[in-house]
Amino acid sequence: MRKTTVTPADLARQIGRIPAQPGAREVSSDMETQATGVMSGVIEGAGPVTRPGERPTVRLRDEDGAAQEPPRYAPEWLRLREPADARARAIDLLDPLRIRLANLPGRTGGLVVHDLGCGTGSMGRWLAPRLDGPQHWILHDRDPYLLHFAAVGSPRVAADGSRVTVETRRGDVARLTPDALVGASLVTASALLDVLTREEIDTLAAACAGAGCPALLTLSVAGRVELSAEDPMDEEIAAAFDDHQRRGGLLGPDSVTAACEAFADHGASVKVHPSAWRLGPDEAALTAQWLRGWVGAAVEERPDLAARAETYLAARLAACAAGELHVTVHHSDLLALPRPTGGV
Repeated sequence: MRKTTVTPADLARQIGRIPAQPGAREVSSDMETQATGVMSGVIEGAGPVTRPGERPTVRLRDEDGAAQEPPRYAPEWLRLREPADARARAIDLLDPLRIRLANLPGRTGGLVVHDLGCGTGSMGRWLAPRLDGPQHWILHDRDPYLLHFAAVGSPRVAADGSRVTVETRRGDVARLTPDALVGASLVTASALLDVLTREEIDTLAAACAGAGCPALLTLSVAGRVELSAEDPMDEEIAAAFDDHQRRGGLLGPDSVTAACEAFADHGASVKVHPSAWRLGPDEAALTAQWLRGWVGAAVEERPDLAARAETYLAARLAACAAGELHVTVHHSDLLALPRPTGGV
């Protein structure tokens, strides 16, 4: 088997291209190669990928030139994380959501669900079969390539056998206005809040309040990571990663607190529930890619970590390949229930 040697300088150059949410062009089953190749196999577009001076956002309105913009999320990474996302999402939030949806005014025509930053459509695949009644999903993303995956892979049947239909749209969350959600029954998103600013979250809360529709916003980073066989560098890497998440005014691990405040300010009741990834030997491919991105973002924030991070990452990937590593990546799910409009 071909071995590769990664110098600190090489690591620093490669880490500079690693996004905050990692992904692989090809997820290899050969975990020894992943361990020895350290930073190999990470591709552009696997997390928020930005050009100099650009702030990552999720598009919800068309803009001139949008078709020429490079993708920020790789479908390979989104597919890799989808099973872990599905296991992590907070089932406990579904009963209060179902109660609200069942009592929405004017629901006779079925549910209209806006999925913001839909990616490849994993939220729809998870949620639509758990809700009763006809559903029409409006999938929003800035990337037409991902929208294609989402539309093709969308579920067609609700929990009670009712029909599920889908359409796709492009646009910008920073320009989301209350009229964009007119007629909405529900707003959903996954891994969205932490790549928004406080102003953008307030805009989202105001739009949901204006439409009187609940919002189920899942899998926002909570700023806590636990790895088995604790290493002295764990906390240092975690702190640098969190700082990286806050670049450019983004909220990162502070997003759920900000969202709770924003929705409450607009008269909504808010419920928050933990939704951690719990990764073990069965999720080795996902764990390896997450490790590369986690360490990579930390070193991009703190280049002085590069030399030590190379050794740290190689050891963690070796433990992952051997089936000895367990990782808990903490997230939070949020359910906001604004006051209904048009009736009780």
